[in-house]
Amino acid sequence: MPSALPLDTFEDQAWVGVVPFRMTGVRPRGVPPLPWISAFPELNVRTYVTLDGKPGVYFFSLDAGNRLAVAAARLTYFLPYFHARMAVSHEGEAIRYSSHRIHRGASSADLVARYHPTSAVFQAAPGSLDSWLTDRYCLYTVSPRGRVYRGEIDHPPWPLQRAETRIEVNTMVAPHRLTLPPTAPLLHFARRQQVRIWSLRRAEQDG
Repeated sequence: MPSALPLDTFEDQAWVGVVPFRMTGVRPRGVPPLPWISAFPELNVRTYVTLDGKPGVYFFSLDAGNRLAVAAARLTYFLPYFHARMAVSHEGEAIRYSSHRIHRGASSADLVARYHPTSAVFQAAPGSLDSWLTDRYCLYTVSPRGRVYRGEIDHPPWPLQRAETRIEVNTMVAPHRLTLPPTAPLLHFARRQQVRIWSLRRAEQDG
């Protein structure tokens, strides 16, 4: 963790999220979606931080199945994006997801899993762990010069569902010298979410 970003905890426990999903309709404001860059699988490894009283997420890594999107995000958001060979398929209500990092010079990292929702849609109750994990409206990143930046994010409340998974391979945290505990993961599923993100600003400008 960068020393400038205070780690956030819930009831004295830190959390790491491994979050697979598929992006669609990705575009700058005022620009129509482009077929070769606007839709691709993505997978991130995150933890949770709070700076100047504003909770957000910090990404250890982000893998994406689109080389152009990886290059653009690395350049404009200082985010640790990596190119990966990824596949997403539907098996009834379940989703099968696989990712194999192929970024030149990067440590290997893989995820192969099948997951599906098991409950009706609900919104996280205020003060709950569900809310603490999902009600975060900014990301934090650190530039190569060590400057902390904040990217504001806007989205409706998450339409969450409980879920089950069968994980065949998960080495996503290994490059970060992290070890997942030998306990069942807490799982959330969302069928769809609309998100807007703003350009980065120095975090000190908002403090």
